[in-house]
Amino acid sequence: MTQEAYLDSSGRDDRLAGGARMIPIRTPSGTFQVWTKRVGNNPSAKLLLLHGGPGSTHEYLEAFDSFLPAAGIEYYYYDQLGSAYSDQPDDDDLWHLPRFVDELEQVRQALGLSAENFYLFGHSWGGMLAIEYALQYQQHVKGLIVANMMAGIPAYNEYARKLTAELDPEVLAELHELDERGDLNDPRYRELLLPNHYAQHVLRIADTPEPVLRGGRRSNRHIYVLMQGPSELGARGRIEGWDRMADLSRITVPALVIGATHDTMDPEHMRWMAEQFPAGRYLHCPDGSHLALYDDQDVYMDGLVGFVRDVERGLL
Repeated sequence: MTQEAYLDSSGRDDRLAGGARMIPIRTPSGTFQVWTKRVGNNPSAKLLLLHGGPGSTHEYLEAFDSFLPAAGIEYYYYDQLGSAYSDQPDDDDLWHLPRFVDELEQVRQALGLSAENFYLFGHSWGGMLAIEYALQYQQHVKGLIVANMMAGIPAYNEYARKLTAELDPEVLAELHELDERGDLNDPRYRELLLPNHYAQHVLRIADTPEPVLRGGRRSNRHIYVLMQGPSELGARGRIEGWDRMADLSRITVPALVIGATHDTMDPEHMRWMAEQFPAGRYLHCPDGSHLALYDDQDVYMDGLVGFVRDVERGLL
């Protein structure tokens, strides 16, 4: 890539140390900067990582550092607009799924990714964003990975009700009371969630990995509550009506869906999703939860790397 390719419209060089790069994003509210970082070099296999949230950061995805370099896969960390390393404008008109899709397309163009090399990975909310992007721009995608995300929020909410019904009734009643108040910052909310929900369905290992803790401290709670809603037991924010279950068959590029036994997302639904993609594959993590990239790591990473390698070999 030439020196000129790194210059924004003002002539500023947007490269940072260590493979990081700021990318200008045009929005109806002005131009803002988002942070990306490239690791590795592979001209035919470049994986762009979409973090969860909305409003989380790339940091918990740093688990990939222990696997993807050895597999020879080039990958990109990316903090979406509003997340820690990127600009965080105070404008609620920006926090809508279509605008995030437009942002992602601008990032793809800036990074020079194309159908010859572009693998798109999305975890949780990032999986929703990846599905929505593929429905609009799959001509640019070589392979799609949707991890720990269902294809519709109504179906997710139904499964969330099933999981919460398993909680102790007194715990559930108190959680619902806190949910209704919308006070996710109340220490009692975390006291109840950690042992009764998180430890079962979000991360099933005793010691929380440092990148997960670091990313959690930086998450943008305002964007999360606005889009997800003031609850950890379902969604009722701006994304509440999102449903692409009937549209998955339109995505014809090779697709991997990753699910886990103990996930907050229904593993049977995610298995069904893989069957809807014309070139779909399902990877099940039997010991995993929502963060199966940590608590069922070998299965998760082996399956993801195997998918990329099979696409490279023309087997999907």
